[in-house]
Amino acid sequence: MAEELKVEKITEYKWIIPKTGEMRVPGLIFISEKLLKKAIEDRAIEQVANVAKLPGIVKYSLAMPDVHWGYGAPIGGVGAFNEDSGVIIPGFVGYDINCGVRLIRTNLTKKDIENKLKDLVDGLFYNIPSGVGSTGKLKLKKKDLEELCVKGAKWAVENGYGKKEDLENIEEYGCLEGADPSVVSERAFERGLEQSGTLGSGNHFLEIQEVIHVYDEKIAEKFGIFTGQITIMVHTGSRGFGYQICDDFLDMFGKVVHKYGIKLPDRQLACAPSNSPEGQKYFKAMKCAANYAFANRQVIYYWICETFEKILKLPYEKLGIETVYDVAHNICKYETHTVNGNKKKLYVHRKGATRAFPKGHPEIPEKYREVGQPVIIPGTMGTASYVLVGTEKAMEETFGSTCHGAGRMMSRSQAIKEAKGRSISKELLEKGIIPKAVSEKGLAEEMPSAYKDVDEVIKVVEGAEISKKVAKMIPLAVIKG
Repeated sequence: MAEELKVEKITEYKWIIPKTGEMRVPGLIFISEKLLKKAIEDRAIEQVANVAKLPGIVKYSLAMPDVHWGYGAPIGGVGAFNEDSGVIIPGFVGYDINCGVRLIRTNLTKKDIENKLKDLVDGLFYNIPSGVGSTGKLKLKKKDLEELCVKGAKWAVENGYGKKEDLENIEEYGCLEGADPSVVSERAFERGLEQSGTLGSGNHFLEIQEVIHVYDEKIAEKFGIFTGQITIMVHTGSRGFGYQICDDFLDMFGKVVHKYGIKLPDRQLACAPSNSPEGQKYFKAMKCAANYAFANRQVIYYWICETFEKILKLPYEKLGIETVYDVAHNICKYETHTVNGNKKKLYVHRKGATRAFPKGHPEIPEKYREVGQPVIIPGTMGTASYVLVGTEKAMEETFGSTCHGAGRMMSRSQAIKEAKGRSISKELLEKGIIPKAVSEKGLAEEMPSAYKDVDEVIKVVEGAEISKKVAKMIPLAVIKG
């Protein structure tokens, strides 16, 4: 299969897989020659072509420069499906529903926290539970969790974890409307009860960073970002709750796919018509998990504020701590886009890809509307992260989407093998980065060389004009599960 696929260069950062065989649309990949080689090697290109074979797909099966092999659909993939003839695909949202990133600004500079950095790291590690299967400090009953599923970050604010102003700086204001807890399994609720307010493990992290470069002063000022500033970044999602929801519906869709006469190129792409009872049931359950993740990041944000207050002995408002933006990167959204000159309602799947809406878009908070939506692209511990802004070109070419990070180069087991005999924590300390993790193994899985070069990834999205650079941050300290 992989040998039959041609990948043709359109421009330096844009490549096409022409429509062949059962593909309903071409594949369009935003990538550089350097990154393309790896995407072909790990069969991610084959997965882009497989997505192009699904019913109701519109325009292209898209991939971003961080694209790599995933469950059924590639990580770093985007696909939009007609509301009437299209499908909804749990594997094209991913297991960690609404895994996402929150960027937090402060008025602090490195000088202000230099002597307190170790205390801040220890305080955050103590205050925010992390690690595999970690359980939170929130003691919820099932009815609380059902309410949280419906309200998302609003639930957190209503229960004292932050202020209502925080909600303006979250995608969808921290709540996807239409979530229905009645379609979520008991097993998912069991897993979700104890994990709200936890960072988790794997590629999830909490970083204290320093802004080292501002590329666009006007937009950076709008985002409240300046050179030398201390920022905090949180990367986590819906934990075991979202994982179980994905698992439940993959199982269900695997059984109903034949009922709708859908031919699958890969059984991991089990799906159902988006307007079918099963499709809508998944969409409502997915919204529950997305809202769980928005609430999770809001609660963690509140505990970050508390920790900074305690260590620096000043109220967090005086420290200028506030959310710049919070974006999802494993999600399916019901959005309006222009296709061939006509406005259409579409189910846009973004898996390891994030929203990048341009200035003037009505779904952007009013305070950012004149510049565009903040786009947050983390590196991996030891490498830079970026803040960008959405563009009109993204709306035209990628359904308002861009990449979500650096993207893996190695599997976790390969990274552990590569790190044998090395101390990743020592290597980070030598770079001037304080690491804090549950285990050295966890650090090895996520070592910087296990990921693609984030600077190359950013070069592609900016070169293709689907996002524009605003600022660059480097890590001073990193907390991993």
